[in-house]
Amino acid sequence: MPEPRKSFGGGRKPGERPSKVCPVCGLPFTWRKKWERDWENVRYCSDRCRAAAKRGAS
Repeated sequence: MPEPRKSFGGGRKPGERPSKVCPVCGLPFTWRKKWERDWENVRYCSDRCRAAAKRGAS
């Protein structure tokens, strides 16, 4: 019998994935596989927001 496949998102349904709010654009963003090891340190939803935060701080 074939082994059941893991669902996308670390074994969680999309509605059950952790989320945060981006401090630059104010939009919520959810956990992504590429952030798996560093989720605690992720602050911005995109490179664009990260660059905007650096421009605003200078």
